[in-house]
Amino acid sequence: MLGLACAAQAMVGLDIAIVNVALPSIQRDLGASQGTVQWVVVAYGLVIGGFLLVGGRMTDLLGRRRIFLAGLSLFTIASLVAGLAQHGGVLITARGLQGLGGALIAPAALSLVAATFQEGRERNRAFGIFAAVGGAAGTVGVVASGFIAAGPGWRWSFFINVPVGLVLVALAITCLAADVARGRSGRLDVAGASAATGGLLTSVYALHHAATHGWASVSTLAWFVVAGVLMAAFVLIERRSPAPLVPGRTLRNRTLVAANLTALLAFGAFFSFIFLGSLLMQQELGYSPMQTGLAWLATTMTEFGTASAAGRLTAVLSVRRMLVTGLTLLATAMAWLTQVSADGNYLIGLLPAFLLAGIGFGLCVPSLQIGALSGVTEAESGVASGLIETTREIGAAAGVAVVATVLVTGTGLDGFRTAFAAIGVLAGLGIITAVIGFRKK
Repeated sequence: MLGLACAAQAMVGLDIAIVNVALPSIQRDLGASQGTVQWVVVAYGLVIGGFLLVGGRMTDLLGRRRIFLAGLSLFTIASLVAGLAQHGGVLITARGLQGLGGALIAPAALSLVAATFQEGRERNRAFGIFAAVGGAAGTVGVVASGFIAAGPGWRWSFFINVPVGLVLVALAITCLAADVARGRSGRLDVAGASAATGGLLTSVYALHHAATHGWASVSTLAWFVVAGVLMAAFVLIERRSPAPLVPGRTLRNRTLVAANLTALLAFGAFFSFIFLGSLLMQQELGYSPMQTGLAWLATTMTEFGTASAAGRLTAVLSVRRMLVTGLTLLATAMAWLTQVSADGNYLIGLLPAFLLAGIGFGLCVPSLQIGALSGVTEAESGVASGLIETTREIGAAAGVAVVATVLVTGTGLDGFRTAFAAIGVLAGLGIITAVIGFRKK
């Protein structure tokens, strides 16, 4: 079960970044505009961020196995359509459907892990392995993107999901126990789900919009107002609903709230680091797409190795200490990169920071998942999983939008140095939320 959940989570995580390096090839082959091709990336993140919370609640109500299978099937079919697409609109639609499939897979997979491993070292170790795979998937996607773009072509970024998805569907049907109806109660709050999904979709879109049109533009402010109205409506609906999308007792769980607030900042910092580091290497340091991908192996390998062990360390050192240590290392890595120079070599200029960032984030991811699911009942593990995954996506979108804005205010390497400093500030704020939010142990 753990291997199945990890493989599915890896597939979802890989597709966040696997097309990034291949965007010029996609634009050329489909004859698409620059604005259209950017939506190949945005559509996936937009939909997965908007529907994760609903996916988590559906997992609790309809069953982990059922939602897991539905997500895998949709993701696999959408990947085939994306690989065959001959028009930009078809590719963007398929990417959106991939995002919807991912929004079902991610909370169902995490909930499966939480329900299967319920206590002690075994649970922490399982979370560590799951987090290691999920955390490394994003940077592996960047590496794979460079190789695929230079090799068989961008369509294989999607075709590769088809045989993998079919195998995972077959394994899920064979290996996962049937959902037990008596273990679930309640109904889906349709009004609350609509308001929450609309608010999250609009929020993510507003963040992407701000990065290209400016935070103070009328259109950006309008999108944020719409998002605020929808989220306010969600809160009002939840207060009156007999079966709320997010039960009130879930939000009264201190460690869950602290984990989500810290995750917002931690994921924002780390994904911004990947975004900024990739641009730095290609725009300022003259790296090719394949060299850029290979350079990220340092972060990928250290993050995977650290996260694999971090689950067991958390039981000894506590979630609070692990998060503070990990975010401190991440902030230190960003401080190192503020000194990057155009003639510096990889071993001295980038590698130390890439290693520190991988170790730091590797300590954070399983700790955040353990904190988010501590004290949560099995019947509500889906919505708790959906919350932490939603925070991951919103944090990543917000972090990239903020850092992109900082980057364009500067010029050349000075702009990059300032942007890395901004990422360090995000990591520092994460340290503060972890210290305040989690109790000392």
